[in-house]
Amino acid sequence: MSTTESLIAHLIELRTRLLHSVIVLLLIFVCLFPWAADLYALLAQPLLAKLPKGGQMIATDVITPFIVPLKVALMTAFLIALPYLLYQVWRFVAPGLYEHEKRLIVPLIAASVILFFCGMAFAYFVVFPVVFGFITASAPVGVAVMTDIDKYLSFVLSMFMAFGITFQVPVAVVVLVRMGMVSIAKLREIRPYVVVGAFVIGAIFTPPDVVSQFMLAVPLWLLYEAGIVVANWMKPVEKPST
Repeated sequence: MSTTESLIAHLIELRTRLLHSVIVLLLIFVCLFPWAADLYALLAQPLLAKLPKGGQMIATDVITPFIVPLKVALMTAFLIALPYLLYQVWRFVAPGLYEHEKRLIVPLIAASVILFFCGMAFAYFVVFPVVFGFITASAPVGVAVMTDIDKYLSFVLSMFMAFGITFQVPVAVVVLVRMGMVSIAKLREIRPYVVVGAFVIGAIFTPPDVVSQFMLAVPLWLLYEAGIVVANWMKPVEKPST
């Protein structure tokens, strides 16, 4: 097969995988569409539970009450479809990988997805109640806490991303050690810098309060330690001889 024919075959394969992914994503989104408002209500529950009696959220734009629940439904559809989407990516790249790479990538992808969901769950069930309780309790007397639903969604998504990525630290540590790019001894040596960096990241990616900063920095540090423990059980990948 010539280079041109090989490129065309890869492009056709890529198109097929993308088409399958988009179709599945749209089907799930269509199924979730009737419950878009309920999904937003569930997402907003951590804040609504902490608002004073009679408190509520507001919409400042005309189409916000319609668009924002749709965004939540689409986000939910993406999360539900994520395993299938990753499977399509795997089907596309797997033929070009070595056997030892396949044995490494599959568990790493699975662990990465699970840890990302764990990060989101940690933010929703642990961080949000504490942060929203702290924020509403800190409001001055006479100030009604009424957050715009679109701004709340942006805040929640940024926090989900921050904690989801934070929970990827063990995977990153294991990959670096397995690939021989860094040693366990070096990881332990730079531990003080990692702790400082964790609190800097917490200050950047969380609201400007000490509580939420600690709730991001401490898990990041502990996950780094967990990554060292897991990586210590595993040996670096032996590259195939050429």
